[in-house]
Amino acid sequence: MNVDHLLVLADPASPYLKQLEQLAPRIALTVGLSEERLVPAIERAQVLLVGSQKKELLRTLLPRARALRWIHALSAGVENLLFEELIHSPLPLTNSKGVYSGSLGEFALAAMLFFAKDLRRLVRQQGEARWEQYTPVELRGRTLGILGYGDIGRSVAERARPFGMRVLACRRRPSLSEGDPLVDEVFPLERRLEMIAASDYLLLAMPHTPGTQRLMGEAELRAMKPQSVLINIGRGSTVDEQALVKALEEGRLRGAALDVFETEPLPPGHAFWRLENVLLSPHCADQTPTWREDAVTLFLRNLDRFEKGEPLMNVVDKEAGY
Repeated sequence: MNVDHLLVLADPASPYLKQLEQLAPRIALTVGLSEERLVPAIERAQVLLVGSQKKELLRTLLPRARALRWIHALSAGVENLLFEELIHSPLPLTNSKGVYSGSLGEFALAAMLFFAKDLRRLVRQQGEARWEQYTPVELRGRTLGILGYGDIGRSVAERARPFGMRVLACRRRPSLSEGDPLVDEVFPLERRLEMIAASDYLLLAMPHTPGTQRLMGEAELRAMKPQSVLINIGRGSTVDEQALVKALEEGRLRGAALDVFETEPLPPGHAFWRLENVLLSPHCADQTPTWREDAVTLFLRNLDRFEKGEPLMNVVDKEAGY
């Protein structure tokens, strides 16, 4: 399908949008974050690119989008974008899955090494000019359990394998990972406690959906091995934070590495700030110098497929939310 008008829901001053200039003059661009700017163009646009998740603005635009045939989100997560009318519309929604997997995979590996080598202790001893030898451990031979084995989870498995780690995976549809050479065993969600209990490092890479809300709760935390490490690079809502704080304070876990939280920014008085066995990242593990440009590059590849009538990449199951 030929596209002659692209509507972009983003700040017009955003540097990462510069790549879109290559589409002109063949495709007209309208970029903005206000009804005043976008409403006059929405009736003509065949494609809507969402760079800023302004749900209410999108809700206002959608009824007038008579020519619209496809919506693409520059983010991987779309839970803050979905609303009933969009979910039930025939419009395909695609996301930027895959763009951020490599950087998140590296963060997860760094987190495992942080605890295996006790890097916090090294920094503390250096600051105190204290020479005190200790026993670091290897990742080799340890078990990594991945709860939510999608694109991000697989990216972590790819990086863990060369370290000699055993990899277990848990997902709603285990059949999707049958024969995966990176995984030693795949578990259905109802057997998650079994996988959790076998893991030295437990990675959470789940999206935010009603079914994942605080899925990592008291029972799951109690199933974890003593001295195991929890790593969350999915969504903060998937963890019962009160239960996690208690487990960390009681020393039932070696530690936790967290890039996402139930409330963001993390409130100043939150226990995570003071806990020595927490590695805290302010939800920026995937924000590399080119993360937004990389997402636009993926969109342009998808736009080419759309115009050629080829299947789109990364079609979101709007009912499922990911």
